[in-house]
Amino acid sequence: MFTGIVEEVGEITGLRQTATSTVLGIHAKTVLGGTKLGDSIAVNGVCLTVVRLTGDGFEGDVMPETMRRTNLGALRPKSRVNLERAMAADGRFGGHIVAGHVDGTGTITDLSPEGNAVWVTVSAAPNILRYIVEKGSITIDGISLTVAYVDDTCFKVSIIPHTGQETTLLTRKPGYVVNLECDIVGKYIEKLMKPAPEEMQTETSGGLTVDFLAGHGFI
Repeated sequence: MFTGIVEEVGEITGLRQTATSTVLGIHAKTVLGGTKLGDSIAVNGVCLTVVRLTGDGFEGDVMPETMRRTNLGALRPKSRVNLERAMAADGRFGGHIVAGHVDGTGTITDLSPEGNAVWVTVSAAPNILRYIVEKGSITIDGISLTVAYVDDTCFKVSIIPHTGQETTLLTRKPGYVVNLECDIVGKYIEKLMKPAPEEMQTETSGGLTVDFLAGHGFI
């Protein structure tokens, strides 16, 4: 579990293909503190398991499904990536609940300065936008951000100077593809609100049913 508060910007040192996966090498410093083999580190918002520690970085396995759903396949040596260690139980929860399981990608379409901030507009598919709400949370390349605007084709976030300096977001140009993870709460609510199959429709089935709602005055 992560919070979307990026700890540092790392640099890709290599991508090595194996028979079953891609091994991603990443130069880092801060996130190596206390990290052991098997620990999780979010790379551009993608939860990767540390499979090897080097003196100045780490390596993580990336399965084919992750390569298809994220922008990791577009990375090259020297690409800069946002890094965050898994949340410590005794740490501050500064962002929101981030699983590191990317829902899909979006495309930056515009960056517009306003005062000390920069508006970033991201287009996304309907199956992503349905879970994005104004003033809700969204994770872009591992960065926890507040949605300031959303419609049927895109959403916008406003980036303060600190976030711009500590992450990669404002170094991107229109057309750049970013990883998106929607707030997990909305996805669970949607699933639980769907009527259960008839063979499962009991009041103790763990989900809402039409009979339950009717019997309690909701229909």
